[in-house]
Amino acid sequence: MKEAPKKIDHIGIAVKSIEEHVPFYENVLKLPLLRTEEVASQKVKVAFIGIGESKIELLEPLDESSPIAKFLEKKGEGIHHVALGVTDIESRLKEIQKDGIQAIDERPKKGAGGADVAFLHPKSTGRVLFELCEKKE
Repeated sequence: MKEAPKKIDHIGIAVKSIEEHVPFYENVLKLPLLRTEEVASQKVKVAFIGIGESKIELLEPLDESSPIAKFLEKKGEGIHHVALGVTDIESRLKEIQKDGIQAIDERPKKGAGGADVAFLHPKSTGRVLFELCEKKE
């Protein structure tokens, strides 16, 4: 049975430097910096900014082989993806693929905060990169 995503978990924004952008969110928008961490599987440093029950995730590449470095080179800074909070990500991913949606990740992998994540290819989703995100609470 297909269940709708629970919420927008976060919106990912690609940046060249987290350090340069955090002051805008904290000082101008008055939003709290929740945490920063490195996600080795994606070769990125991330910073989570709180806003209501969702977050803004700033993504900075750790090296030029990072998917975020390639995104920045091609498109510049800006919105990278929309992450949808889901339950039972493995079943959800299989259902989506049965519906003809192309997944970038055939299986979930570990993302920021220990969440299980999988990306859906923008060619199948109206040119929007969606991330499925399941957090074990």
